[in-house]
Amino acid sequence: MDEIIEEAGAGRRSRGEGRGAAARRASRSGGGAGPAMPYISRKIQPYNVLDEEGLQLIEHNADIVLEEIGIEFREDGEALELWKNAGADVKGERVHFPKGLCRELLKTAPSEFTWHARNPERSVRIGGNATVFAPVYGPPFVRDLDGNRRYATIEDFRNFVKLAYMAPSMHSSGGTVCEPVDIPVNKRHLDMVYSHIKYSDKPFMGSVTAPERAEDSIAMAKLVFGDDFVENNCVMLNLINANSPMVFDETMLGASKVYARHGQASVVSPFILSGAMSPVTVAGTLTQILAEVLAGASFTQLIRPGAPVLFGTFAASISMQSGAPTFGTPEPALVSYGAAQLARRMGLPFRTGGSLCASKVPDAQAAHESANTLNMTLLAGANFVLHAAGWLEGGLAACYEKFMIDQDQLGMMQKMAQGVDLSESGQAMDAIREVGPGAHYLGCAHTQANFQSAFYRSALADNNSFEQWEIEGRKRVEDRANALCRSWLDSYEAPALDPAIDEALLAFIAARKNSMPDAFT
Repeated sequence: MDEIIEEAGAGRRSRGEGRGAAARRASRSGGGAGPAMPYISRKIQPYNVLDEEGLQLIEHNADIVLEEIGIEFREDGEALELWKNAGADVKGERVHFPKGLCRELLKTAPSEFTWHARNPERSVRIGGNATVFAPVYGPPFVRDLDGNRRYATIEDFRNFVKLAYMAPSMHSSGGTVCEPVDIPVNKRHLDMVYSHIKYSDKPFMGSVTAPERAEDSIAMAKLVFGDDFVENNCVMLNLINANSPMVFDETMLGASKVYARHGQASVVSPFILSGAMSPVTVAGTLTQILAEVLAGASFTQLIRPGAPVLFGTFAASISMQSGAPTFGTPEPALVSYGAAQLARRMGLPFRTGGSLCASKVPDAQAAHESANTLNMTLLAGANFVLHAAGWLEGGLAACYEKFMIDQDQLGMMQKMAQGVDLSESGQAMDAIREVGPGAHYLGCAHTQANFQSAFYRSALADNNSFEQWEIEGRKRVEDRANALCRSWLDSYEAPALDPAIDEALLAFIAARKNSMPDAFT
């Protein structure tokens, strides 16, 4: 591995539509992406569902789970030895934590940190009042622009990275935006990480499917940012799922150890389908989530004190009739609201939510379920939002049209997060005086000065008359999203990348691929 990195890094340089509504929408979007929006700095207060008594009850119950029931750290002798040395009671693969141990370890974890992009202007803040949107993660299928549901390819992966780069309201190009099944399992991570670096200059995520793939992600990041910069700054967030209930497996532990050792951020996220992987009640689920996060997040501090770590959760319920996951329902929203409060009390950045739905196509069900989840996400005060755009079919499919609709909604969330403008212009007293009783505000000076920025203007919504809609082809929002997506991809231009860095990355990838046979499992 060291030889491959040295060879690849030899040339590395330092970081250094027609008339009417359709035409107006195209004009607003410029035929492609608009100006990038900075990450969100929320000016609205988070919504709380638990009072002090309720929070203390959940924390007390989580301490009981940690001490009396324990969390399993499977097939990782190093992890078990670290816990034993830290004062935990290790019985086989199950770790029992004395009260306060995990919280004491987490005192070294930062409450806020910068997630660096290769373009410094695209770097984002994680924690505090910041919210960062990233695309869908993990689907093996795509619903393409021709209406086909099929396995994803590396071309689809590149397309979604390009769309995330172009979307003004998207702050990260994400991670596994879809699984490119046309590339061997043991090699596809190389192409995925390269795609994030090549086709976007926003922050990206690393591979977690095996420790050696995490090491490859680190090595590639060092070719871009430099060794010292990576070791002393966060350039990758990485999704570490608990295998709920109350298990961390060797794959996730291995990846977590790699990233923590190099000072990169772990998003420790219990993957919860309430009723199957946690109790059916909100309080019971919150108790289990808190226990799992305390164990997994504090483990990163055993590896490297000060390594960034996020309190994450992915919460959904299931149908008690079929067992299928359900989205946009009240109970998971309550779980996320409560988990956000618990994260703030721990002083950790929080991840939850997105634009989640169970619908198979970007229809009304998809819109309702996604809106319910996305609004909750913003109001909960989430700092990092995975699955913010493109999620369909319970996460089994990444959808081009849904991506475009979702990213439009993210722009609305950005506007919502700005809160109420109480400046002199926001108070609008001059307009009220000028217009007076019985007139209208359309022509007043204040309206003329502010009309372009007064309201969020969607590039996809049709707000015109039925007659105008008919004249323009009776297009549904999915049709308009399809056309806009094609336009974006046609007009895409890659961000600049130092040719020496590109050459080093390609050399590293070629060497790594040549070092191992293809594997498809």
